[in-house]
Amino acid sequence: MNKAISADGTSIAFERTGDGPPVVLVAGALCDRMATDPLAAELGRNFTVFCYDRRGRGDSGDKAPDTVQQEIDDLGALIAEAGGEAAVYGHSSGAALALHAAASGLPITGLVLHEPPFLLEDDPEEPERSQALLRTIKEHLAQDRPADAIAAFLTPTGMPQQLIDFMSQNPGTQASARTLPIDPFAMVSEDSRGGRTPVEQAREVTVPTLVLCGGDSHSWMIETAEQIAAAMPNGRHLVLPDQGHIVAADVLAPVLTDYLTRK
Repeated sequence: MNKAISADGTSIAFERTGDGPPVVLVAGALCDRMATDPLAAELGRNFTVFCYDRRGRGDSGDKAPDTVQQEIDDLGALIAEAGGEAAVYGHSSGAALALHAAASGLPITGLVLHEPPFLLEDDPEEPERSQALLRTIKEHLAQDRPADAIAAFLTPTGMPQQLIDFMSQNPGTQASARTLPIDPFAMVSEDSRGGRTPVEQAREVTVPTLVLCGGDSHSWMIETAEQIAAAMPNGRHLVLPDQGHIVAADVLAPVLTDYLTRK
């Protein structure tokens, strides 16, 4: 395990695997670097891969209140450790962070956004639903009930109850629960983009970008991936047949390897 120091002095834990052009892996909500370890092992055959604990998770530090900009700075610190520039892969809300980072001008050589969870449908009731869920999660956290906060967050996703129960009772996941108000809520909010829509933000990103989604994922996830890719000057959309939101490393790694070596 290594440590990078972010702009605000926070220590960010990371592991380096393999040899070759650098790639930084950004995990989604509630996940630490262990979530990306299997993918790192596969990609390490062709790349130098950096897996890290996002702030407030695993072995990384934290300085409350967390902000989206701090997370961008954290990723910038990892890219500096990688030699000053790197490709970036982000999954789920980690893809939202990767898009923020690219739009902010971090030295990213290639970008892969895997099912960024932007709901682009025109649903006037969605903002209130999201805010109500956020209030519930904050109440649970204030009462030191991380398991309830995790369950409240995961239930609307349609995740099987058995998996929700497992994750909500997992000590590691519980330790990361306090990051939920930032990731995903602040991370995907309009405020985090300065009032721009995700599509408008995507138009500003000129980095070669692959936007992935699973063929078995929710239809809105597929539509979001299509729209984000279409908005990007150098965007490409790819559907992974018979896959959902979580894709096994041995399936995903060849796709990333092919793209990042050809981009």
